Parts: sequence; structure tokens; C-alpha cells
Amino acid sequence: MKRQAYLAILAPALLLATRLASAGPPGQLQLPSFDSLTGKSSQSVNITLDGTLLGLAASFLDSNKPEEAATMQVVSGLQGIYVRSYTFNKDFAYPTAEVEAVRKQLVPPTWQRLVQVRSRDQDNVDIYISADRGRADGLVIIASDPREFTIVNIVGSIDLQKLHQLEGKFGVPKLQLSVGK
Repeated sequence: MKRQAYLAILAPALLLATRLASAGPPGQLQLPSFDSLTGKSSQSVNITLDGTLLGLAASFLDSNKPEEAATMQVVSGLQGIYVRSYTFNKDFAYPTAEVEAVRKQLVPPTWQRLVQVRSRDQDNVDIYISADRGRADGLVIIASDPREFTIVNIVGSIDLQKLHQLEGKFGVPKLQLSVGK
């Protein structure tokens, strides 16, 4: 996972970050603080954008530009975007138990796994969706390898066909999500 370009995109969102509320809407995870990891990591990203801050960030987009207008439409249904990402100079310098504690929150019937990838190199990716009455209200991406991990939690009304509009914006990494016609 490349982080240099990712941080350049995340810098404006970092200015908008606030503390994660203890109880959130459906689709929102309780993320560990990971505060102790900031000093141990070679790179860290901590983004907390609630609905108010997402609205403020979206106000900087130009509705006359088709791509930005589409992003505004996707963001309008969201209640939050939460990103925690850390890179280390040595293997497993982070507490894997805390990452597993996040995975343990992702249980049926609330959460359904969409994707699970495991490799011999211990590169792991999980994508989960939370749905209520046929509507997605949460998405979680957990990507980890021996030297880094990233957790992305998108909360709110999510149109999976339009989700790719958030890639590279508001702290959401470029995942090359695409939906065929």
C-alpha cells in the first residue's frame, strides 16, 4: 500500500478531524484510539469527519464540475468518514489484537463480509457492509500487512454504485472500486 500520494490527499481532511463520539449511528464502529501508535509509526493518519464536517468539506466542491457534483451527491447521505492508518519501520510493531478487536465488531446479522483476501505475505483485506431494510448504512475496509494497517469506516446511506466517487477524497483511499453496467 503506497502512502505518499495518499497523505497528500488526506492533508486537507486532517485539518477538519475531530474526536470520535462514543456512541454513533448504525454502521459506525467503535475504533480504538491507537494514540500510542502515533509515536511508534513512521506515518500516521487519523481522520474523523462527522456529518457536519463532511457537509463543510463538501461545500468546497464545485457543483458545476460533474465529478465534484457526483461526490457531493454521495456525501449528502453520509453521517461520517473515519480513517485510521499507520505505517511502521518494522514488522508487527502494532498491536494486532486491537485490529482484530475491530474485526470482531463486524458480525452478522448487522455486518456482512463482501470481500476477504489473505496472502502468504500476511497481506489481509476485509470489506464489510452494514445494511438495514435493504439500504447500506455502513461500510468498513480493514487492510493490514506486517508493517501497516488501515481502517476505513464510512457511515450513512451508501449507494454502492456511486461509492467510487469517494476514492481519494475525504480520507478514503483509492481502491479502484468500479461498478460494471
